[in-house]
Amino acid sequence: MLADFHQAPIPDAERALFAFVARLNRAPATVTASDVAAVLAAGWSQSAVYDAITVCALFNFYNRWIDGSGVHGLTPEGYARSAQRLVRFGYGSGPSGQP
Repeated sequence: MLADFHQAPIPDAERALFAFVARLNRAPATVTASDVAAVLAAGWSQSAVYDAITVCALFNFYNRWIDGSGVHGLTPEGYARSAQRLVRFGYGSGPSGQP
């Protein structure tokens, strides 16, 4: 999946969403209404497209902020712990159940 989502064993709807986000990352000024229409035609809602755009934009912001400010990202171990926490608690809350 990480090496090439085009060849990954994932549903076509996910492939369409990832292609849209990849284009948004690579060449945001070239994204058109037809790109959004393709994602909608694959079965995603307008809300899901909005969420994908928002997540893409936030990660681009975070990465540029980290690169520009000199803040270091997590270690591989830190990312692994973060992934375990996300699987267990999701994005909306921490271990206490509070956002």
